[in-house]
Amino acid sequence: MKPLIPPLKSNGIAGTKDKMPYITALRPRQWTKNLVVFAAPLFAFSINVHTILGSLLAFVLFCCASSSFYLLNDIADVEADRQHPVKSKRPIAAGLVNIRVAFFLALVLLGGALSIGWWKSRELGTTITAYAVLQVAYNLRLKRMVILDIGAIATGFVLRAYAGAAATGIILSPWFELCTAMLALFLAIEKRKAELRLAQMNGVKPRSVLKRYSLSLLSRMENVVTTGTVVTYALWSSGPVVRGASTSWMLFTLPFVLYGIFRYQLLSDPQEIASYIEGEIEQGGRSERPEEVLLKDKAILVTVAGWIVTCFLILWLKHQGWIE
Repeated sequence: MKPLIPPLKSNGIAGTKDKMPYITALRPRQWTKNLVVFAAPLFAFSINVHTILGSLLAFVLFCCASSSFYLLNDIADVEADRQHPVKSKRPIAAGLVNIRVAFFLALVLLGGALSIGWWKSRELGTTITAYAVLQVAYNLRLKRMVILDIGAIATGFVLRAYAGAAATGIILSPWFELCTAMLALFLAIEKRKAELRLAQMNGVKPRSVLKRYSLSLLSRMENVVTTGTVVTYALWSSGPVVRGASTSWMLFTLPFVLYGIFRYQLLSDPQEIASYIEGEIEQGGRSERPEEVLLKDKAILVTVAGWIVTCFLILWLKHQGWIE
């Protein structure tokens, strides 16, 4: 079967229209994943100057740390990436970024994130260090180990949430922790589903770990974590009676969560993926990259905006004493 996207040309200059390859190599679009650090103050209804500044610091540090590993991963996988229909367009794989410079930049970013994190607090430093250790383990081994690779991806999201709490001194609700873990597993499974479908549709040889997965297996796993996500979020939003949110009025945000999950599943459906592929531009399989879904899908953007507005409205009404 002929690939839907032609392989990288031998001269290795794909993507020459990119005027800032070094910035692109940091994958700034994927920084949206680090917005999870803001979940702790938002879910705790603790929005003030201290929590906002603390969350911003955690966000910046995780952007630096994650970008350092994006660089290191692209350096390590440069040859494999050149055989991938999408990853071949990355600056390092395309030959637009010097590997030595990229390696030095990665060390500076990671070293700076760890140093500032430990300077801020022991908890934040520990969280960023744990993230760094996880990334090393993932890049060296875990990404080639079936099931554990999904767990490692999910753990990265959970550590981001903990970083937001560590930077602001907020104590997380156990239901929030479980919901974050379930949602992270959901995103990781969806990522693997999209990668597997994309490999099948383009007729390319999948990575070794993908050979151990099947769409039916991933669908069964998806069913479990989707249920877990909805149940734990519903319990958290039920209010103080179950040690969840500070008000049971948060149940009004549950429809946004349900729609967002179902919408995300729709975008990873094979027919939906195929409908987005036009010519040589691969736009389908966007659930392989959560940041693309958040930035480009209007329905998801509206859903997230609606959830945030509803949360702040409930917070304001509670502050005014109009609801309990």
